Formats: sequence, structure tokens, C-alpha cells
Amino acid sequence: MKNKIIAILTSGGDAPGMNACIRAITKTALKNSTQVLGIRRGFNGLIEKDFFQITFKNVSDIIHRGGTILCTARSEEFKSANGVKKAVSFCKEQNITGVIAIGGDGTFKGAKKLCEASIPCVCIPGTIDNDIGCSEYTIGFDTATNTAVDMIDKLQDTAQSHERCSLVEVMGRHCGRIALCTGIAVGATAIVIPEIPYNFEKDILSPIKFRMNCGKHHFIIVISEGVGDTLKISKKIKNEAKIETRITVLGHVQRGGSPTSRDRIVATKMGYKAADLLINGVYNRIIAVKNGKITDLDIKSALNIKKEIGKSILKIF
Repeated sequence: MKNKIIAILTSGGDAPGMNACIRAITKTALKNSTQVLGIRRGFNGLIEKDFFQITFKNVSDIIHRGGTILCTARSEEFKSANGVKKAVSFCKEQNITGVIAIGGDGTFKGAKKLCEASIPCVCIPGTIDNDIGCSEYTIGFDTATNTAVDMIDKLQDTAQSHERCSLVEVMGRHCGRIALCTGIAVGATAIVIPEIPYNFEKDILSPIKFRMNCGKHHFIIVISEGVGDTLKISKKIKNEAKIETRITVLGHVQRGGSPTSRDRIVATKMGYKAADLLINGVYNRIIAVKNGKITDLDIKSALNIKKEIGKSILKIF
């Protein structure tokens, strides 16, 4: 269909691969005679009318770049009815025929408000936590996990040299998937995540002492930031295991950097799918990975899907 206008926004925390997704949406739309507007700083951009026209040139060299060229933010004003009204008014002023929102659960809830106000939307899961219930995978998770693994591999060397216990706090306020997958990948002595209550004696101290009896003198404990007990755990290990401890908080370094090939490919496939849906008049959908394949789901039903963490995986590390 001709003379359509698609707007793209990124909201919430940035995730490596967002730019690859923006590129795919833009290229797909422009090849189908559809204009593309870039909305700066998420839903704030809709309210403040902060946008620009995206061309092939804008996206010609961004597939390898981390972050998002659209910038991102969380919008308090958009949570209000007046904020939504301003955003809807802007969309109508610009004759926007569809919005593609890239982000996490909060972004999807914001897009749902636009849907309810008759602004067609398609959502793409972009969050390093991989915590979107309706999708097996979210853009940015592979890069964030690999970044954490690379950092901890380096810490392993100094932990061994000084015979220390290194406690590494990774991102994940409510979701422990980064900690879980990173811990398995680096051969951590213990992994602590918010979804599963831990027992210090059984889950942390006992594995350390067991390895000590086997002749090991350095240890890696991976902790999700949402647990909130990193300093307490460190002190208890030092006092009860009689070993020097060090805490390393990886922080936002996990959000940055060039996306892995997996994130670039998944982002490209999701971006293409989202643009193709809107171009063909299909909207109010969430793009998702199901059984390893890219698909789309109704936004209302998809938001009600919960995602359980695979606790059985803890048995293998």
C-alpha cells in the first residue's frame, strides 16, 4: 500500500541490536514506498514532537553499533491520560499510520495505550534481561551475557593469582537470566538470582568449602543485582570461609558494545516482520520468538503471558 508513514521509537533501557532493528524496519518500509519517522527519546518524543525523517543514509552504517540512534528514555508524562492524548494528537498531525515500539514490558504497556486510542502499533522485544513472557528471546540478551562472560573471564585470572573469592554483580533487578546464563558459562561456584531464595550455608558456603577440600583456592560467585545482598554475602564468605573477597559490579557496561551476530540477525528478522505487518495493515501485535521462529501475537493476550525461569538448569552448573 502506498503513502504510509511508520514511526519508530525505542523506550526503556537500551539494548545492543536496537540499531540493527531500526535499520531493518527502515529498509523494509522504504522499499515499499513507506515513509519512516524516527521518534527521539521514546514516548517523550511523541509528546514533545521530537522527530526526524529516517532515510537509507541514516541507517547505512548502524547495524554494528550498540545503543540506539533514536535515544531512549522512560516517560512519566505518558503514564497520564493527558500525556497519551498529546502523543495521539501528534500521530494524527503527522498522518502516522503505525508506530513500531522497541523495548521491554513497560514499552509494550505504553504501546497498548496507543492501540486503545486507535493508533496502530507493533512491538518488538528489546531488553537485555530476556524477561518478556511471550517471547523465548529478546534483542540484546546475547550481547549482554557475552559481555559479562568476557569481564568475568578476566577476573578469573586475578582471582586465581591472589587466591580470592570474586563476587560479580550483574544486571537484572527482577530477572536473573543474565546471572544464570553467565554463571553457567564461566563455571561459577555459585549463582544467586532473585527468582530463587538462597540459603547461604547450602547454596554458597558449602560449594566453596567442597572445592577447597578438592584443592581449589579461588572462586567466582555471580549475583543478580536484584538480590541486593552482595555486600552481606561477601562479608559472610570472608568470615566463615576464611578467604579474601572482592566485589565487582559490572553495571551498565553490559548494555553497551557492538551487538553479537545473534542479536544482529534476530533484530533484523524482527524489524522486517514488524514493518511488513504494518505495511500490510496488520497491527496491535507483539513480535516474538516461538519454537525458534519469528512470529507475532495479539498485544493484549501477549502481555498476560508470564515467563518462568528454568530452575532445573541450576542443577547442571
